[in-house]
Amino acid sequence: MLPELLLGTDAGGFLIIRDSASYSGRHLLKSFINAALNREEYVHVLGFEGSEEELRDGLKGSPTQRLHFHNAFTDPLGWTDHPAFTVYQFNFEELTHLVKQTSHPKPAILIIDSLSWILRHVSPPAVCKTLQQLKKGGAVRAIIGLLHADMHQRGTVGSVCHLASSIITVAPGMKGDEAVAKITKRSKSGKVIQDEEIFNIKEDFTVTVQSKLSHIGPKQPDPEEKEMDPTANLTFNLRLSDTEREAKGKLALPFVFSKEKKTALLHSGPGSGRILYEPDANDDYDQEDPDDDLDV
Repeated sequence: MLPELLLGTDAGGFLIIRDSASYSGRHLLKSFINAALNREEYVHVLGFEGSEEELRDGLKGSPTQRLHFHNAFTDPLGWTDHPAFTVYQFNFEELTHLVKQTSHPKPAILIIDSLSWILRHVSPPAVCKTLQQLKKGGAVRAIIGLLHADMHQRGTVGSVCHLASSIITVAPGMKGDEAVAKITKRSKSGKVIQDEEIFNIKEDFTVTVQSKLSHIGPKQPDPEEKEMDPTANLTFNLRLSDTEREAKGKLALPFVFSKEKKTALLHSGPGSGRILYEPDANDDYDQEDPDDDLDV
């Protein structure tokens, strides 16, 4: 599935590369940039965590003439008089104007390096609103963002990832040049596809998948995903023992027709209009005249 994502994302797609301190996803991000340039795509990079020189030097051999770097690395907070791009320009209007400044025959791909830098200075609701508007605005064909998950609270990560059509969570592999990618892809119909692959990245930023971990053995269920027992940890018991279940089966339920009453109803004949009364165990029989209290 990883090579399929490298070949391109759907129009309006939003891909998140989710990494942590144990493994950086920047090389995989550069692999996506390299693959997009080789497909003759136009690529806009919001660079908060690296300079343009570093990016272009790493992409030697790639057709970088269609690469537009917006320098948010030198002065991301606008402390100088003429900042190139600041974090406060991360909104739909500014980004749409920025992308449309260069004439493209088709919508470009927007690379965000990284979402974590923006989330440190812009509120998560504002970031999510901008991302949602960019997905539907038409100025960019797709969005690819790098997110350092261990820098944020779980709710913040969940809110941003909820907007993504694809999420790649990277972690170190068993060998030094290998890594593990856990891929979650949501289709437009709502279907969720999950996969897990071992990959490595070559010097030219091409990605090679070594194997799929999902084929090695059955995936162990997450303890948090197990079905909860609603009767657990109660102060009373909702379950019946075998003896109690047997006694329940022998219990005569109220308002159930007896055999005599069923026969009378199904086979009408002489006396079928008589009233059938089944005495109850708690009936109180009074042998005296029941109407003696009416005598004057």
